[in-house]
Formats: sequence, C-alpha cells, structure tokens
Amino acid sequence: MPPQPTPVPNASRAVWLKNLHRWHWISAALSLTGMLLFAITGFTLNHATQIEAKPSVVKRTATLPAPLQTVLRTEGERLSGKRAPLPAALADWARTSFDINVAGMEAEWEEDEAYVPMARPGGDAWLRIAADGAAEYEKTDRGMVSWLNDLHKGRNTGAVWSWFIDIFAIACMVFAITGFLIMKLHAANRPSTWPVIGFGMLVPILLALLFTH
Repeated sequence: MPPQPTPVPNASRAVWLKNLHRWHWISAALSLTGMLLFAITGFTLNHATQIEAKPSVVKRTATLPAPLQTVLRTEGERLSGKRAPLPAALADWARTSFDINVAGMEAEWEEDEAYVPMARPGGDAWLRIAADGAAEYEKTDRGMVSWLNDLHKGRNTGAVWSWFIDIFAIACMVFAITGFLIMKLHAANRPSTWPVIGFGMLVPILLALLFTH
C-alpha cells in the first residue's frame, strides 16, 4: 500500500492569512488618503471654535431689463409657492451679469420675485431677482478649513462626493475587519492582542457613557 501524503500543517491558516493580508493592504491603499482627510477634519471640527476664519463676502447688484421683468412676473404668477428652475433667458442674463451659472438650479418662486439658493461646501451663495427689476447676488466664502469640514460632513457636496463617502466607508470596514482577523490569527503568539483590543473598545464606550451628557 503506497504511503499516504502527510498533511501540511497550518496550510489552511496560511491561505487565510495570505488572503487577509492582500485585502488588508488593498483596502488600506484605497482608503489612505480618505482616512487622513477625515482624521484631520475630525480634529478641525472638534476645535471649530478655536479654528475660525473670517468669511469673505462678495455682493453685487444689477437691474433686470424690462422685457425680462415681464418674463419674471409671468413665471412668478404661474409658479408662486413652488420650486422650479429659472427660464433660460433669465439664467443667461444672470450668467452675463453676475458670472454665475444657475441653469437647471431650482428657484423658490413668489409672485414678485425668484430666489435661487446656491449652497456649497465652505460657503454659501444666493441670487434674488425681484419683479421690479432689482437683482442681488451674494457669495460667502468661509475658507479652506470650512470647505474641508463640509467635505467631512457631506454638506452641500453633491451626489458624486456622497458616492465617494459610501465607497470609502466600505473600504474602511474591509480594512478594520481584515485587521481584526489578522490579529485573531496572530493572537496565540501575541498575548497582549486581546487586552489591547478590549481596551480600544472599552475606552470610547466608557467616555460616551460617562461624559457625554
């Protein structure tokens, strides 16, 4: 009878460890920049009152031509109390007069005016056009730190950044889970593994329960 092959010890463990290391470094590479960004902005958000920037405000005014005033009044009567984009003629005039692109943006309509909010990360802007032809545009810029903080919060950042946050969150979960499993496989040779993990879990829980009232 031919001799039976001797099973390779820990072969399954080695395969698991190899795959875990692969996914751990892939997820780390994908999320590295995002983790740095969110760590830095987590600090700046936590110290928002100490890290304040003076807002820069730009205000402009213009007068809507008479033919477009008629367009505005007609649309105001039709859309009063609703939200809808400005007509193309009004959007083109706003681009020429204020160097802004409001095409497709929803305006808040009243009988005597249209108001276009243009919230954005790190600042704010709005356009108001009244039926009497008075038009105002204001833009507020709160600086780079505020811009980064709004990226952290996903505030007024649009759909693409929202997708990035979702993908980044998944990459971070893969990074954390594979890291935990790698530590589990090494725990037998590293007695401090579980106490350190337990400490890392316990501290934020205790701080939240005891000091966040």
